[in-house]
Amino acid sequence: MTPGQRTAIAQYLRTGEHDLLCLPWPGDVVTRSRHGAADLKDALVAEVNRRASRRPPPAPIAEVDLTDLTRRKVEPMVRGLFPRGEREAVLGLLARSVVVLTPATVGDVVRQARWLGTAWRLANLYLRSIGARPLGPGAPDLVGISEETTCWVSSEYFRPNGRFEDFVVHEAAHVFHNCKRRTAGLPETRCREWLLDIAFGKRETFAYACEAYARIVELGETRAARLALVEELAAGRARRTSGSTATNT
Repeated sequence: MTPGQRTAIAQYLRTGEHDLLCLPWPGDVVTRSRHGAADLKDALVAEVNRRASRRPPPAPIAEVDLTDLTRRKVEPMVRGLFPRGEREAVLGLLARSVVVLTPATVGDVVRQARWLGTAWRLANLYLRSIGARPLGPGAPDLVGISEETTCWVSSEYFRPNGRFEDFVVHEAAHVFHNCKRRTAGLPETRCREWLLDIAFGKRETFAYACEAYARIVELGETRAARLALVEELAAGRARRTSGSTATNT
């Protein structure tokens, strides 16, 4: 390995940034890109394994049918957003979309990531989930990532979380604006290209709304119970907003 390649790898591991042309590698642009990406991902997996080896083994995840679990979690959201004739196609797509990052899956997930930036974020997501130090100061603090029709989620999903949190639903909600209708086997027109056309600046708000809605439906069996949960959620949000305002004044 050349000094230039070692420098490029060190920069990538620390920041997630890389030269799109992979200039330190020999060959034409296609060859350089292929070999450079493979070497960067191999180094990333090796560094993840090195940091993980310094941590106690994470608690095993209980045996669960992830496809069935995902389907049950996203069904209220899909029922509320799509007409009856389209729901089964959307549910089938989402049910197969979730991948949990575990010691057994993280290596393959990182190597198979389409983009090097995604691979780096996934590596940090996994490291945080096991309590290991992230790769650099700019590493995002995430519990899930969505790209096209795949949702990667932290194993923290199977630990106790907030009452109105469900980051499988949150990440699945992002699939709607990442995925074209034809991918789900639905008819597509010039005016209806995506499953849902969500304004870019509202996508996180939309995902959080879907997450809260799914939890309210799951926790409350009656209309009265669900209305009480809405009030509880709103009151909690108001307290957090008030506390933030007081801190900043």
